[in-house]
Amino acid sequence: MKECEPVVKDCRQGDGPGEGSIRAIAAFSGGLDSILAATLVRRAGVGVTLLHVRHLWSGGAETQQRLQAAASRIHLPLCVVDATVDHLDVVRHPKHGYGAGVNPCVDCHIFILKVAKRVMEEEGAHFVVTGEVLGQRPKSQHLKALLDVAEESGLGDRLVRPLSANLLPDTLPVKQGWLRREELLSIQGRGREAQIALAARLGIEHFPQPAGGCLLTEKVYAARVRDAFRHTGKDRIGVPEFELLRLGRHFRLSERVKVIVGRDEEENARLAHLAGDRIRIEPVDVMGPTVLVEGTPTHDDVILAGALGARYSDHGGADRVRLKVFHSGSEEVIEVAPLDPASPQLAAWRIGH
Repeated sequence: MKECEPVVKDCRQGDGPGEGSIRAIAAFSGGLDSILAATLVRRAGVGVTLLHVRHLWSGGAETQQRLQAAASRIHLPLCVVDATVDHLDVVRHPKHGYGAGVNPCVDCHIFILKVAKRVMEEEGAHFVVTGEVLGQRPKSQHLKALLDVAEESGLGDRLVRPLSANLLPDTLPVKQGWLRREELLSIQGRGREAQIALAARLGIEHFPQPAGGCLLTEKVYAARVRDAFRHTGKDRIGVPEFELLRLGRHFRLSERVKVIVGRDEEENARLAHLAGDRIRIEPVDVMGPTVLVEGTPTHDDVILAGALGARYSDHGGADRVRLKVFHSGSEEVIEVAPLDPASPQLAAWRIGH
């Protein structure tokens, strides 16, 4: 994996340390564990700056607002680094492989910590903090994985996991006396009782409940990504392509043709915006989905894609539906018979169901 070059770094001021004090960069998701880890280190007298590494699967504007609100509640400055483009290689070519979906959890942790290391060095901080808990995630937070991540990120013993630190080897901040073991904890496992009790002791009242997993772990999205990798090639899947994989219904008609059918007005607008050089099909006389056709379709493939889109239109039982086909600056109107909703082809073509 190549070294990350953060594209945008947006750091907002808050209650920070004075000049010359020991300082730390705390990886920040806005979740309870990262809130607790940063708070524990700050209470130990260390100046803490929160760091969120933004990528394609880390959430949109609502997530950023939630992060800023969480940072404000614990009175710490928040730095957001946009590493979207560089992070794509982590998903395309993970050294440590995937989980159940296309989630490269270990490689993702390493990537985020490489960014944190760079920010630590740029800001003149002394170490990095995370909210990781030993054993909380069996594939990425067992002892060997935690040690490997520290080593491969380049942080080594400058990486501190305060919630489980007393179950892990001593780190540089402990050796140097910047942190004392009695200020660190021995939490492990998947339960949340210890963290919730700690939050109560620290007076932390507002924190999000654990949310669903990363989109890359979801069965349907993972199936779409694997299909795209296989038919298009990993290195040709960029930001627009990964975004398209979130949208609509996806159908693999053949090895050379895929069709995307919008599910609602918002998705139709997004599909039209991301169409690029793909063939785009729109209904003429009825309400219906935007359809994109990828690959190298023949005229018959375009007709079939139109019939597939017409199946999801409000055609009122009409035998034929008129559609407008846009491609390479030209447009034409075609008429198709909507596919039968009971057709077994629909299930056979559907990617990920």
